[in-house]
Amino acid sequence: MTKSNTGRSVEGRNKKTRVKTARGRSSSSTRWLQRQFNDQYVSRAKQLGYRSRAAWKLIQIDEKVKLLKDGQRVVDLGSAPGGWAQVAAERIKNGKIVAVDLLEMDPIQGVSIFRGDVTDQNLDRLIITELQGRPDIILSDMAAPTTGHRQTDHLRTMVLCEAAVQFAIEHLSLGGSFVSKVFQGGTQSDLLAKLNPLFDKIRHVKPDSSRKESPETYLVAKGFRKNPN
Repeated sequence: MTKSNTGRSVEGRNKKTRVKTARGRSSSSTRWLQRQFNDQYVSRAKQLGYRSRAAWKLIQIDEKVKLLKDGQRVVDLGSAPGGWAQVAAERIKNGKIVAVDLLEMDPIQGVSIFRGDVTDQNLDRLIITELQGRPDIILSDMAAPTTGHRQTDHLRTMVLCEAAVQFAIEHLSLGGSFVSKVFQGGTQSDLLAKLNPLFDKIRHVKPDSSRKESPETYLVAKGFRKNPN
């Protein structure tokens, strides 16, 4: 039995489940299912009631950079199915948490859920009204559906990252923090050039629960300054 960064036990895998290829199921789908069945973070998330294995990513990011604190206002962009919002609600007392996604989400205790597009300014106003102020943290685990072509996947996900960055620039409170999924690739330098003047400290974090073969990493920016423009 191994230990996660949270100090909780994470079940090891002595035996792997093999998934048979079924009619109508592609070999890539079969590999995905087999990976899910044998993923310690998938099974542990189910045991603890998290809606996705992605919950572990925020847990481990928070343990490395100390983001979530009592009384904060938080916006979780691209939240569905809600794993990150669940973690935020667990770790923040007397705060306000808003989850946003194009997809429908089941209710989460302590979280206000909005269905819509983050680029919609009408939705922006509703979010700020619900928070009763500017957010202290903006989280984004948004990613476009993967195509298998690394550069294409990077570019599509960076479009979503840019939308999250724009939301942060317009709404984040002074001193606030921004966390976004990014895929490794050529346009990351452009993003950093945009963010460096706006934050005191920027770093990249790849949590242990992020699969080693995945190009994803997380950009963590802390100490938001007044937009110089």
